[in-house]
Amino acid sequence: MSIIEDPHGRRVPAVERAVRLMDALASAHAPKSLADLARELALPRSSVHGLLATLAALGLARREVDGRFALGTRPLQWADAYAAQSDVLRAFEAQVGEHAALRSETVMLAVLEATEVTYLACRQGSRPLAVNFRVGGRFPAACTSSGKAILATLPEDTVQTLYADHAPQPLTRHSLRSTQALMRQLAQFRRQGYAVDDEETAEGMHCLGAPVFASRRPQAVAAVAVSAIKAAVTATRRAELIAAIRALAREMSERLGARPAAPPGP
Repeated sequence: MSIIEDPHGRRVPAVERAVRLMDALASAHAPKSLADLARELALPRSSVHGLLATLAALGLARREVDGRFALGTRPLQWADAYAAQSDVLRAFEAQVGEHAALRSETVMLAVLEATEVTYLACRQGSRPLAVNFRVGGRFPAACTSSGKAILATLPEDTVQTLYADHAPQPLTRHSLRSTQALMRQLAQFRRQGYAVDDEETAEGMHCLGAPVFASRRPQAVAAVAVSAIKAAVTATRRAELIAAIRALAREMSERLGARPAAPPGP
């Protein structure tokens, strides 16, 4: 979560509470009542009421006829502005359709936020998946190929710090459950130049991700990933997907001014 801070690095509590409230509205599948929001955020009802009134006045929230609250329309303006300003998003849109091997599969663009990935774009494939990837969606980075592709470009001590207080959050029985296991995977992914999610986000789904770099930055700014139904991924098909997703990441990196060295072959 991005929090506005003062020059001395202290968080502004009112802004943090407003962002938490916006996150709660954004993640809800249906409008929520004042009581539900207050309980979810562990805040006094009076505080949540005041925040909702302000957010509604600014178009960031809206009150339904039954008194419940939902996300307003103003964030759409911000999303459009972000998309227009985002070089990495433009690079993805320019290159994602260029690889025949990826055209029938779902391809995502993600960025790392602490120990989660947020999806900036998703080009849906022709085959339905167990997970509905959507713009703005978030998943534990240690479960996803895009998250692990980015984490593998960070210094090891940085990754250790990210997971110092908690182990990776599992989503399936195949998910990693320890920081040590994550570090071993990242070492392998660092050597081979791509990351793997083998049913760690959803049963029956196989994902391959590669890091995207920008000019003069040793750490990835984003990652692209392709998700496919595992039962349909033969050894030959897997090799095709690995080559294509790495090529997409490399082409995007070049558009962003980076010239990463080609990693070893799979």
